Amino acid sequence: MFEKKLNGMEQEKLGIGTRLQHAQYGPGVIVGIKFATYLISFINHGVKEIDKTDTKLEEIIPENVTEEIETHAEVERSLLKILRLWGGITESVPLGEKWAKGTLIMQPFDKSLKPKEIPIDDFFHKIVMLRDRLRVLEQNINSHKKLSDEEKVNLQQYITRCYGSLTTFNVLFKNKEQWFVGEKGSSTE
Repeated sequence: MFEKKLNGMEQEKLGIGTRLQHAQYGPGVIVGIKFATYLISFINHGVKEIDKTDTKLEEIIPENVTEEIETHAEVERSLLKILRLWGGITESVPLGEKWAKGTLIMQPFDKSLKPKEIPIDDFFHKIVMLRDRLRVLEQNINSHKKLSDEEKVNLQQYITRCYGSLTTFNVLFKNKEQWFVGEKGSSTE
């Protein structure tokens, strides 16, 4: 990657989604802009407010990236992911049409016992809430100041396995990009 120092005029042209490197906080992405500062989400330090004239700040410019390669949709997806992970924002996750207004019936083996019926919409909502809470847990682990990198990786593996265990419920999601992805699928992201 090629990095260049920021100076006066160029700094004020940076927008949300711009990738930056800070000498103290490491890599991050601009998630908000104020008059004299940027709100930057750093991978290992969370969201920090940094002065636009901070000399420790550098823009990271990937080589050979044109507007055609890095589309606005990709930037928007990245930004939404950052906001969701750091801001506790939950996205609207639609249930697949064929399941809407359906009922989940759990029938015990013993036929003398009454089955349990749950609206699929309610069940799906609980699955999405679980996914959101796993994501928050994942970010809390990643930004924890007292855990070593090895400890973070070990905990992260458990979360990945949890996602893998939940892939059964992907059938309920309308959009494939909102599915749970376990260990085998994580290399494609």
